[in-house]
Amino acid sequence: MTTLHDTTVRGFASDNYSGVHPRILDAIARANGGHQISYGEDQYTEALGEVAHEVFGPEATIFPVFNGTGANVTALQSLLPRWGAVICATTAHINVDENGAPERVGGFKLLQVPTPDGKLTPELIDQEAWGYGDEHRAQPLAVSITQATELGTLYTPEEIKAITEHAHQLGMKVHLDGSRLSNAAAALGVPLRALTTDVGIDIVSLGGTKNGILLGEGILTLRKELADDMKYLRKMNMQLGSKMRFISAQLIELYGTELWRELAGHANSMAAKLAAAVEQIDGVQLVYPTQANGVFAQLPTEVSDELRKHFRFYDWDRAAGEVRWMCSFDTTEEDVAAFIAKLRELMAAHRSA
Repeated sequence: MTTLHDTTVRGFASDNYSGVHPRILDAIARANGGHQISYGEDQYTEALGEVAHEVFGPEATIFPVFNGTGANVTALQSLLPRWGAVICATTAHINVDENGAPERVGGFKLLQVPTPDGKLTPELIDQEAWGYGDEHRAQPLAVSITQATELGTLYTPEEIKAITEHAHQLGMKVHLDGSRLSNAAAALGVPLRALTTDVGIDIVSLGGTKNGILLGEGILTLRKELADDMKYLRKMNMQLGSKMRFISAQLIELYGTELWRELAGHANSMAAKLAAAVEQIDGVQLVYPTQANGVFAQLPTEVSDELRKHFRFYDWDRAAGEVRWMCSFDTTEEDVAAFIAKLRELMAAHRSA
């Protein structure tokens, strides 16, 4: 098959738009050939289990799945009885960007809390952590936080620890949506376990596709008892891959080496360059601090619409003129420079109109 797209074109819409890192493609190729037992009884998935122990600690167990929605729904479902509810930020991915999957497939209620920066705190959690024992109210039995958040902000290890300690005291478990966990750890300069195992997280949706892999994520349980039923839930939720070795091989290459940090760190640095340049343009304002690989800005809607003809990106809040620009592992300095040049040109034309 011939290549159907222009491989020189890159945008700022999503880190899901990027291709696959060459080392990940090589890992898939190395896992190919011959026969391996299906549904996770292969040597690559076994080796991935050892990587999970090395990176996240001896109680960590990883379950490869197909996608982030499946990881989030299945992970949270494992924490709850049928009457359970999950406290999350209003902006959380599970609340905004997963259609009705948490409620329809997971069967649990989301208790949303407005936040100024996408981050929950013990005090914010308490807004919905009530009604225990009341049969008329879904029982708040889990908290879900996102790292990095949907607004591109980061939790420090101390902030996460405060949340987990508070939640555990109330009898709740804590899930971390880690689709961009690598970006957070790279930005904070800490190992992955410093944002998960070491601060009391119970279960993690471990990202991959936003950081250079082809297909797959992982559900990472950090308590032995949480792993017992996961294999059944994974199958029930249609997240059990038959040729699992190819998902596992990618996750081994990403997390069994420092590749995760290299790729995420590069995406973060491109976002920092983009944000720094944006701050120098009259009429464009940053909405949230750029702490990972996302830049949130406010500018005239007509300029956004014209800019989008040259570089793909999404509105965040169109009524407020807010947009989101995401950088990826393959974003280049030239990409950033070309984007900024066009933005400057369009803003100058807008001001003189």
